[in-house]
Amino acid sequence: MNDLLQQDFGLIPDLIREHAAQAPARRALVEGGRTLTYGALDALMDRTAAALQRDGVQVGDAIAICASSSIEYAAVFLGALRAGVAVAPLAPSSTPESLLRMAADAQAKLFFLDAGVAEALDAAPMAAAAAAAAMPRIALDGCAAGRALGDWLAPPGSKPARAEIRPDTPFNIIYSSGTTGEPKGIVQGHGMRWAHVQRGDQFSYGPGTVTVLATPLYSNTTLVMFFPTLAFGGTVVLMPKFDALGYLQLAQAQRATHTMLVPVQYQRIMARPEFDSFDLSSFLFKFSTSAPFSAALKADVLGRWPGGLVEYYGMTEGGGTCILQAHLHPHKLHTVGQPAPTSDIRLIDEQGREVPRGKGDECVGEVVGHSPGMMTGYHGQPGKTREAEWFDPAGKRFIRTGDIGRFDEDGFLTLFDRKKDMIISGGFNIYPSDLEAVLREHPVVADVAVVGVPSEAWGETPVAFVVGRTGNDTTADALLQWFNGRVGKTQRLAALQFIDELPRSAIGKVLKRELRERYAAP
Repeated sequence: MNDLLQQDFGLIPDLIREHAAQAPARRALVEGGRTLTYGALDALMDRTAAALQRDGVQVGDAIAICASSSIEYAAVFLGALRAGVAVAPLAPSSTPESLLRMAADAQAKLFFLDAGVAEALDAAPMAAAAAAAAMPRIALDGCAAGRALGDWLAPPGSKPARAEIRPDTPFNIIYSSGTTGEPKGIVQGHGMRWAHVQRGDQFSYGPGTVTVLATPLYSNTTLVMFFPTLAFGGTVVLMPKFDALGYLQLAQAQRATHTMLVPVQYQRIMARPEFDSFDLSSFLFKFSTSAPFSAALKADVLGRWPGGLVEYYGMTEGGGTCILQAHLHPHKLHTVGQPAPTSDIRLIDEQGREVPRGKGDECVGEVVGHSPGMMTGYHGQPGKTREAEWFDPAGKRFIRTGDIGRFDEDGFLTLFDRKKDMIISGGFNIYPSDLEAVLREHPVVADVAVVGVPSEAWGETPVAFVVGRTGNDTTADALLQWFNGRVGKTQRLAALQFIDELPRSAIGKVLKRELRERYAAP
């Protein structure tokens, strides 16, 4: 491991400068047919940091970036970190009003964007469009949406003043909700990100690493591999728009060693009829996080795709991580693994009391976690921060996940569901994941989600939305009868609907709220 990485605290931009000094011609970033070396990346980061300082953006201030993944996006993000400026990466899929609320909440001094985002902002209602126009904009792709990045950057050869950065200095602000309600910005400090990159040594990161990233740079899912790859001197290959066949072609051509994919991406890749014809022998590790990863899909990946398979379970807020090295524990694929060495993961009941470990229902509880990598809090929302915290009797701070789970006798954590997604029907707790697992056993079911809907008789009752396999001729009534004949009375579905595709976020999470609204609509 690099000497700097062995320190209790350090800065990712300093590691990049060291790689630039030692191997300036080594590839740092690849996007399409373009490549940026470590020497060029380091220089571009300097020009970005110097430009921010020139514009009066100070340590602890924030900028917003909203664009498709690109070399420019990555370089500006990293350059801002060198200046001690926090980055608020925003999802282009958000509404213009939501984007502006998030940028305002972060108190962003500058707004970096591309043509696609600019078009959406300019089409916003008058008040939103006026607010967008009032915010200084820099166009990453050189379009007419704002000042071109090349013109905004400090001159070539510029060197920024050294920024005084502490472990609690804001690194980035990740927004957990940008589609409805008030935005909730998760502030992660430089110390939290440093803890993330330090664990990279156990997964063979190094100068020879080639990491293919097909999830967006605004997502924490992507960043948990983006930063370690560069911290260890490897190459990040950006895929701005994912498609399964294009991913396989890119991974083979680049001789990829590492990747991060969400479960729905694995599902689509493994379903490609050409999958087995690709040479993926260069892979050392594949990672997944952010959404439920079925045991059957993990087994398929293990059986057909070379290299280890690692599932991370945790939250953007931090507070502990569970890790499942599936290739080492093939009999534990139904779990999300064991707590990482630096994580303290516990379970609590509705009254906030810790529950024992074991097999009974009394051993099921909400997952809470503590680790060196925890958010400072929700930006400007101390009340929301307090709601997310739990303290043990000794005063140790934990972050509440909202997930329900149970530890087995070997210390592996099995998740049942999100607390808010658990269905209480007639006084009985029903976990949608249990029902989804049964439905997946039917050969016509390609994908499924179960949600709870209001019921006068039972309070709530479960309904299922199913994506059928190609050529499916089974009716919804027939599948409903098949399912209800295999479960207990309290778990029976009130209704089942076939649907073309489950609504998902950009990182593959099923949007169950939209399914509830769909069911409620006339």
